[in-house]
Amino acid sequence: MTTYETTGAATAPRSRTHAWQPRPEPTPELLAMSGLDVLRAAAKGDLPAASIMSTLGFRLTEVGDGYTVFEGDPGDHLLNPMGTVHGGFLATLLDSALGSAVMTRLPAGTAYTTVQLGVHMIRPVFADTPALRCEGTVLHVGRTTATAEARVTGTRDGKLYAHGTTTCAVLRPS
Repeated sequence: MTTYETTGAATAPRSRTHAWQPRPEPTPELLAMSGLDVLRAAAKGDLPAASIMSTLGFRLTEVGDGYTVFEGDPGDHLLNPMGTVHGGFLATLLDSALGSAVMTRLPAGTAYTTVQLGVHMIRPVFADTPALRCEGTVLHVGRTTATAEARVTGTRDGKLYAHGTTTCAVLRPS
């Protein structure tokens, strides 16, 4: 058994609290909205944001036909054992922008789910790294599959931190 000793003064534990609104009930009005309309309403605050966004600290900032932009805030609550922000934060940011870009091209009543996510981490993200911007762009939406690509860049330095691609299954109503 290995034991580890800590040196220096003990630090007080930190806490982080977040709040979210529950998903709305699927009313006929909501079900009649296209993916683009749903995301635009969420970006304006007319519909609740996805709860994962408050959990990890990112937000939807732009929505258009075939693209979305999310911004995320790294912090020490996201660190892995090596002291850098966990790659899952970047992967989730990418997955959100990628899937939402696909969603902007889906008609009312059509859903999607990620079936493949490719993520390339380019440089480390630290707790004090300024906000990151993730831009997702749809490449193809077909009858049963869709693809998109995205890039995570620093809002201040413009450096590329990660990029990725997705393939989504398009779930049309029966």
